[in-house]
Amino acid sequence: MTQQCEVAWFSALCDDDYEFLGVPDPALKSSWEHCRNIVLRAEEGGFDNILLPSGYELGLDTTAFAAAVATQVRRIKLLWATRMGEDWPPQLARRIATLDRILGPNAAGTGGRLNVNIISSPMPGETMDSAPRYRRGTEIMKIVRTLLNGEHLDFQGEFFNLKLDPARITTISGKCPAFYFGGLSHEARECAAEAADVYLMWPDTMENVREVVTDMKARAAAKGRTLKFGYRAHVIVRETEDEARAYADRLLSKLDEQAGQAIREKSLDAKNYGVQRQQELRSAADGDGFVEENLWTGIGRARSGCGAAIVGTPDQVIAKLKAYQDVGMEAFILSGYPHVNECDMFARYVLPQLQHGPLTL
Repeated sequence: MTQQCEVAWFSALCDDDYEFLGVPDPALKSSWEHCRNIVLRAEEGGFDNILLPSGYELGLDTTAFAAAVATQVRRIKLLWATRMGEDWPPQLARRIATLDRILGPNAAGTGGRLNVNIISSPMPGETMDSAPRYRRGTEIMKIVRTLLNGEHLDFQGEFFNLKLDPARITTISGKCPAFYFGGLSHEARECAAEAADVYLMWPDTMENVREVVTDMKARAAAKGRTLKFGYRAHVIVRETEDEARAYADRLLSKLDEQAGQAIREKSLDAKNYGVQRQQELRSAADGDGFVEENLWTGIGRARSGCGAAIVGTPDQVIAKLKAYQDVGMEAFILSGYPHVNECDMFARYVLPQLQHGPLTL
């Protein structure tokens, strides 16, 4: 029997919505109205969660957007992304508790609906090597977790030395929300194993996904912890495989390679280990861009970060998702271009056939 999984969609806060990849479209640019509409459509479609991404130079401020959209949804969870260094850790804890209260309780009334995507990237203008960045991220997660769990903080670390009681405001549950966290480097994996709750992966071959899950389970166990696993990918689902592949080709039909390269390099995270791995996948793909059955790498020609899509019929997409579940994935964060259109496609063809619901720790 296949286990339940959490299925999330993605709101394009970071200027990442297109009809044709790499071709700016004024109707799809990041705005309050457009990104709010994606969230509302995902809730209407039955998704469990939605990622609100964060990019310094791109699009909307995630915190302000999350606070506003939290007042307009009634059921869906928000996966709010925050970059380490944006807030002083005690203030970050207070901000999380405030957002959790604005969003409101889950259906059972047992807790809130806010989760946090921790991003351990540098601030604009800041130069910081990978190893200390992830050590800083580990410290921040530990500090925030302590405060949101209602415990007195007495923390002496490499980056922070703090002694204080929690702020008055608490989350609805009185506990810290789940931390979703991704990164492929040794330092990132150690950070996740020590301080995160859900380890997120970008698209990869099934063999590599299995290897990473095995490695992360061992790293967490060595620290006396366990992790859950999530998978971030794009998706193109159509009634026939030919239609799905034709739509993938159409997405790239107006892409100028130099424009695509500029988009890839614009992100502050464009040189990290995970992004390099997405480039390796593209290099290993066949002439049509498929690196393995139903996994298409063409998306990455005009996008930094998550650079591959699950492409196929409803049955093929479901089979692929279930194969990822078999190797340990319990949460999926999906997206497609344009985001509202593909949200509707997935909600119509795939979501009703999946056993899904909010992830519980």
